[in-house]
Amino acid sequence: MSSITRRELLAVAAATALASSLALPAWAQKQPKLEFLYSPYADYAPFFVAKEFGYFDEFGVEVTLSPKGDTAETIQMLASGNIEAGGATWGASLFNALDRGATVSIIATLARMPNTVPSPSPFMVSQKAWDEGIKTVADLKGKRVGIPGPGGFGMYSTAKALEKGGLTLEDVEAVFLPPPATAAAFANGALEAGWSIEPFAHQLEKEGLGRRLVEDHTFGTELGLIAFNQDFVAANEDLVVRFMAGYLKAARLLDNGGWQDDKVVSVVSKYTGTEPDTLRGIPYTVRSEDGAIDMASVREQEEFFRKRGTLEYEGQAKIDEVYRLDLLKAANDLLASKK
Repeated sequence: MSSITRRELLAVAAATALASSLALPAWAQKQPKLEFLYSPYADYAPFFVAKEFGYFDEFGVEVTLSPKGDTAETIQMLASGNIEAGGATWGASLFNALDRGATVSIIATLARMPNTVPSPSPFMVSQKAWDEGIKTVADLKGKRVGIPGPGGFGMYSTAKALEKGGLTLEDVEAVFLPPPATAAAFANGALEAGWSIEPFAHQLEKEGLGRRLVEDHTFGTELGLIAFNQDFVAANEDLVVRFMAGYLKAARLLDNGGWQDDKVVSVVSKYTGTEPDTLRGIPYTVRSEDGAIDMASVREQEEFFRKRGTLEYEGQAKIDEVYRLDLLKAANDLLASKK
């Protein structure tokens, strides 16, 4: 956290007031409501756990979790005020939207890649291609590689994996398709390799369709963020702080061994549609202890997309102007006050 500003002092005061109000009996409090957009992936597990374990209720906010579309749609819904909050992934469309002045506030990290293997987002080679002699990244020159889209984390991650073998995206034939479609493409020989993410990577291995080729290419990379409609935040700072405190409590539970709890696995299975046994066998994304975003990682991704010619502006997107570290600090303070 940086030096204390007036905005931060106000947020701390709000957190103190919230801590006092949370001491009231449940019947004396009227819980405000908030709707949050999520994707049915394990990256969003903290929200599922906070909801089902009663952490949001504990901090006095009634949360509705609703499934969402892609990041571009999520940011559009947030900026237009059609939804209060949601998760999004870093990518060209988000950088362009932020530079155009999208009326959103960024509060915290949603997920980042761990600094360990196995990776929750490996670069994989099909078993068929492996059997035919493709054993290294360099062997993929001129081959078909699956990427989920042209401007998102999948493309960035694939480019970093190809670097391991001295290749670039221009050295392979990019085939854009969503992760669930990779299994069929590996099976019928339509792809030699491709980006993947859990639980699809685990399923590819389990079914004998693919194997991990690169796993150490995106250590510590920021994957996603938590964003709110800017006007909603201005009018409901206390509610945002409460929500974030519940999220941080669940995130810390998960990142400190919570995945070993069968109740946690059951909750995540309910929201992702993934079998509990599969969830127990996969690696997971993580978060910083205080929920802060590693901006160096974000700027590295921004520079990548700039070199790809997919950004509509010069310089850096004005992320600092919408990143509400003061509210994140207040949420951390509120959570600490409950211990």
